[in-house]
Amino acid sequence: MDHFIYRDGILHAEDVAIPEIAARVGTPFYLYSTATLARHYRLFDEALAGLDHLVCYSVKACSNQAILRILAELGAGMDVVSGGEYRRARAAGVPGGRIVFSGVGKTREEMRLALDGGIRQFNVESEPELRALSEVAVAAGATAPVTLRVNPDVDAGTHEKIATGRREDKFGVPIDRAREIYAEAASLPGLAVVGVDVHIGSQLTDLAPFEAAFAKVADLTRALRADGHAIDRLDLGGGLGIPYSRSNEVPPLPADYGAMIGRLLGDLGCEIEIEPGRLIAGNAGVLVASTIYVKEGEGRSFLILDAAMNDLIRPAMYGAWHDIVPVPEAAPGAEPRVFDVVGPVCETGDTFARGRPLPPMGEGDLVAFRSAGAYGAVMASEYNTRPLIPEVLVDGDQFAVIRPRPTFDEIINRDTLPPWM
Repeated sequence: MDHFIYRDGILHAEDVAIPEIAARVGTPFYLYSTATLARHYRLFDEALAGLDHLVCYSVKACSNQAILRILAELGAGMDVVSGGEYRRARAAGVPGGRIVFSGVGKTREEMRLALDGGIRQFNVESEPELRALSEVAVAAGATAPVTLRVNPDVDAGTHEKIATGRREDKFGVPIDRAREIYAEAASLPGLAVVGVDVHIGSQLTDLAPFEAAFAKVADLTRALRADGHAIDRLDLGGGLGIPYSRSNEVPPLPADYGAMIGRLLGDLGCEIEIEPGRLIAGNAGVLVASTIYVKEGEGRSFLILDAAMNDLIRPAMYGAWHDIVPVPEAAPGAEPRVFDVVGPVCETGDTFARGRPLPPMGEGDLVAFRSAGAYGAVMASEYNTRPLIPEVLVDGDQFAVIRPRPTFDEIINRDTLPPWM
């Protein structure tokens, strides 16, 4: 469920008509619903209500500070994968004790930043990283809390580019070597082993891969405890999928996910951490665009929008589907037309959809890409010197720009000429 609904024939975000925002802000822009963000966070929090737990929002899904502040005030922790994301979370008011630091390539500078500013744990992904963190912690006179991210060799059955739990993926340490690497972690100065971490991929629409991975984590936890390690936390990652197409995808509910966690891991007495991002932010955001032209090609009709692949790269990068809907609701009985929905960037890959049935459209008509709140704005670029588009937040009957569109002067003036020019 989200809070983007038609009222009197016009798509609204909560209590605000989208054309009103478009008139004030200009298109294209990202638009987020506070009520949807809060609802989706609470679904996870309630799903784990019977367990000691912390829901750590995955900042990489949508990292605007306003989004982080909303979730932090609800009690969320944060999962970050860079020093920049760590700084964002801290700037949004998240205490260091609620931040976990993931990622395969943490630098020594990032480690020191987190140790100085406060950190819940480092999710360590390799032996070289483990040794580097020990050195940094000793030099800082600190103790770094660590989990090791284990790779359970479970195929999540998701897109090749977002699978992370197979033997051939770059993430984590092989689970069959985990006991050996935990022994090294326990021997290194400046480190305190606190738990186990696992994450097998993104946009999973079946609980079976989670179940296979978590069962392995349960067995590993018992073995590590037998080896003398104090395993008090299990970070289970994220990855639960969302329904991008309302017609054919029915991912598991957070309640079912939580029940499965309780059944497999509840008897271990560990605090459970999860790192949802897409399911919290995905359906809480839309991308709003205007039609520039309707172009008739050879046997095809093109709907050319002012949004492009630099604004929403998921279709070009992953072949991803987003439902595209008219902002003014189609008139009853309107005969749909079939369009290729494209942007103005000089790439054939700048195509959002092929052969998509839509109501008759004309120049200036507004459309909305649903389920665009995750991995939309955060993956945008200024390719073709197209400004990053605004982000707008709605809360009830009010809205505000939470990231403005830069001017062309601001973009161009970031360049500097060398002195010999």
